[in-house]
Amino acid sequence: MKRRYPAILHTDDGIGYGVTIPDLPGCFTTGETLDEALASVQEAVEACLFDADEAPQASPATKVLGTAEAEGGVLAFVEVDLSFLDGEPIRVNISVPRNRLERIDAAAKEMGMTRSGFLVQAAEQLIERR
Repeated sequence: MKRRYPAILHTDDGIGYGVTIPDLPGCFTTGETLDEALASVQEAVEACLFDADEAPQASPATKVLGTAEAEGGVLAFVEVDLSFLDGEPIRVNISVPRNRLERIDAAAKEMGMTRSGFLVQAAEQLIERR
């Protein structure tokens, strides 16, 4: 699911650029060029909504233009892919060596978890370490 959010573009010196998303308080990104700043919006939104269950609706442009945050900036619209918020479980089929599956099941049971929950948590930990 994609959503278009109003964004405010700022530059102090014409060299570095900043982008704020007023509907996501604290969501801000920068770049040496305007293209770099806009290209990093998706990553910034994902970081801001990391623990969220859903994203706020986009405000009308007129509401955003009336904020102090918009002063001195330029209004733009950014399209954000919100599919990262979709937590609906999906059944997958994977192959695991029998001896490893037995170890996984034993560890999951010891931790009071399901096999699926254990595998998802282990995968998340590996992703965070990279």
